[in-house]
Amino acid sequence: MFSENHKTAGVTYPQGFTAAGVRAGIKKNGNLDVAVIYSEREAAVAGVFTKNLVAAAPVAVSKKVVATGTARAVVANAGCANACTGERGLHDAQQTVQIVARELGCKSDDVIVASTGLIGSNLPMDKMEAGIRDAVQKLSREGSVNAGNAIITTDTYSKACATEVEIGGVEVRFGAIAKGSGMIRPNMATMLCFITTDADIDQKLLQTALSAANEVSFNMITVDGDESTNDSVVVLANGAAGNKKIVERGDDYDKFFNTLKTICIELAKRIASDGEGATKFLTINVTGANSFADAKQVGMAVANSPLCKTAIFGQDPNAGRFICAVGYSGVQIDPDKVVIKFGDLPVYAEGLVTSFDKEAMAKVLAEHDIVIDIELGLGNATATVYSCDLSFGYVKINADYTT
Repeated sequence: MFSENHKTAGVTYPQGFTAAGVRAGIKKNGNLDVAVIYSEREAAVAGVFTKNLVAAAPVAVSKKVVATGTARAVVANAGCANACTGERGLHDAQQTVQIVARELGCKSDDVIVASTGLIGSNLPMDKMEAGIRDAVQKLSREGSVNAGNAIITTDTYSKACATEVEIGGVEVRFGAIAKGSGMIRPNMATMLCFITTDADIDQKLLQTALSAANEVSFNMITVDGDESTNDSVVVLANGAAGNKKIVERGDDYDKFFNTLKTICIELAKRIASDGEGATKFLTINVTGANSFADAKQVGMAVANSPLCKTAIFGQDPNAGRFICAVGYSGVQIDPDKVVIKFGDLPVYAEGLVTSFDKEAMAKVLAEHDIVIDIELGLGNATATVYSCDLSFGYVKINADYTT
């Protein structure tokens, strides 16, 4: 479904968008660290942000931009989160959007701003301004790759995808870039995601679609259970495709929403798979719950358990750890009804840890992608949580995090 053409996959795949990523000297390693995404025409904007009460300055500024209903540009930096930086941090975020607006010739309240990196450091505004000017000069239809690389921190690669769907007989394109690797948990993650589309859609419906897509994607991932200060997912829809404007729910809205949801889930899975130090990607399917909330709560309890995560890293089928996490999740269960499987192999059923073929289990746990199924036997609700293992690499990265 997704285009892998390196020149088009990403935020410049839809019509009317350009992007760039440049080196401004904010990252200590000297890599790309400032990105700008630009819509050649006014775009409807929607956003969802961290629920952490200690939210970074860029989040406060961007929420106000989303509230206006329109935007033209996104500016993002890596290497400095501009979080827990007080009045100066807020001033720096506001100054950042003013610089972008001046360089692009648009209004400052049409500029989304985002930052990621070390919490507690101030933005080097001289470097930011120079980087923004450089990025604006380099805006192009081929700039998505550099923009994606400019927002990553401990990620091993930039997450990007692009696709299209026919709406009302017109091809509508979607593109996205995202970053996220550590401080990943529900209520989004230490992540940034920017999605562009040339669809013409009512702004309120766009916000409705993004909020719903977020609930089954970015709100269903966890790496370490820590919730960050800077999480932002933003969609710009500029209408350049020329489809009949989507102004109500119906077939056109459903096609739009399902495509957006697919992109969000795909990027969420890539973020979870690329967790700091991860060697395994976990898909945890919880079925037979009384509600989606209960199913999610059980899945998250298992996904956030250090004992479960290290068992997967060590390829140790210690089923006791998993049923223990289900039991303390806070959801009322009947242990005798719970069934837990690794792959197709039951490890817990009818209140007992089960015997299994050790050779077959070794093959299951040796894979990079591991599916854990948890049937609660109570109702019809389901949820899928995406996560990863907890390795020596995670400890090493976070014991000395300075970038």
